Amino acid sequence: MSNDNYTMYGAEFSLYSGKLRSYLRKKAIPFSEKSPSVLTYRRFIEPRTGVRFIPVLHTPEDEVLQDTTAIIDALEPRFPEHGVYPTGPAQRLAALLLELYGDEWLLIPAMHYRWNFPDVNQPFIFEEFGGMAFPWFPKFVRRALGRKIGGRFKAFVPRLGITESTIPAVEKSFEGVLAELDAHFGQHDFLFGGRPSIGDFGLIGPMYAHLYRDPYPGKLMRETAPNVAAWVERMQSPDPADGHFLADDRIPATLWPVLERMAREQVPVLVDTEWKLGKWRRDHSGKTKVPGVLEVPRALGEHTFEIEGTVGKRMVLPHSLWRWQRPRDYYHALATRSRGPASELAQRLGLRVALSARPKVRLTRRDNRFITET
Repeated sequence: MSNDNYTMYGAEFSLYSGKLRSYLRKKAIPFSEKSPSVLTYRRFIEPRTGVRFIPVLHTPEDEVLQDTTAIIDALEPRFPEHGVYPTGPAQRLAALLLELYGDEWLLIPAMHYRWNFPDVNQPFIFEEFGGMAFPWFPKFVRRALGRKIGGRFKAFVPRLGITESTIPAVEKSFEGVLAELDAHFGQHDFLFGGRPSIGDFGLIGPMYAHLYRDPYPGKLMRETAPNVAAWVERMQSPDPADGHFLADDRIPATLWPVLERMAREQVPVLVDTEWKLGKWRRDHSGKTKVPGVLEVPRALGEHTFEIEGTVGKRMVLPHSLWRWQRPRDYYHALATRSRGPASELAQRLGLRVALSARPKVRLTRRDNRFITET
């Protein structure tokens, strides 16, 4: 197989593009990156994937892969050197939880800091949006069209629970995790030692594309959490990381506050999301286009969440359960004799019941869409 033909369609400002780009670089997988214009979406991405999401990876075998987690899992067996999944049960479970935290929960501060500081951020963002979609137009036209594209993303902000009443708590939580990660990366190059794990790749998406590159949060990060900024730069550098995970399946003491924050803030939302999706499935079991199969919508009404003692409302995002299944499935699959370290981690985080419970509803990806069986 020639490795020179991997092509990533992504953008610097795209959260999940930052995750995949970092992975390809750290695994030393030769690739080229193309910025997808509206014509690329219309002529290649949509016909080959059926959806309009980036990043997309075009392989030498003419596969077109979508979703960063699915792409990473497809590439790991092909490039097994310096694997991103720790073999120790505690480290692996923690890494899967932190991938989930970065991919799904840090989207909240990422979107807040991008869209709620318009004077500082938006000239930069609108130029980038327009430049990607319409590179052949003059700069002033690209900026105007970028503003139109950006408006659609900005409308998503309150649906994530980012409102006037919750913004102080969102900022307090983000400043807290920045401080926690800054203390950690002051002692370790990556989450679990000298090699990036799947948890690092989960965190890098929001931390790079939004919170490091956008002007307002980037200044905040560099001034208040320089060790986090240095980790972001390590994660995006082309130098492969060929170090080792910490010995003896050790979870660094500096990482516990981040894991505890994830368990406290995100897991209750995931548990309620699963309950809401189960109810939706029961209500729609007789309305399937394909017998026994339901395509899961992007949102299912609203529910409450709590962050830093503040209660808000946000839309129910059922697709987050697909990534929540990963740590749960791993925990269930552990043999009894090897579950001890993972059980101790789950117990300390107050997640033993949540991880042990059999899912009431499961999501499956089919043709880059999420489905559930009735």
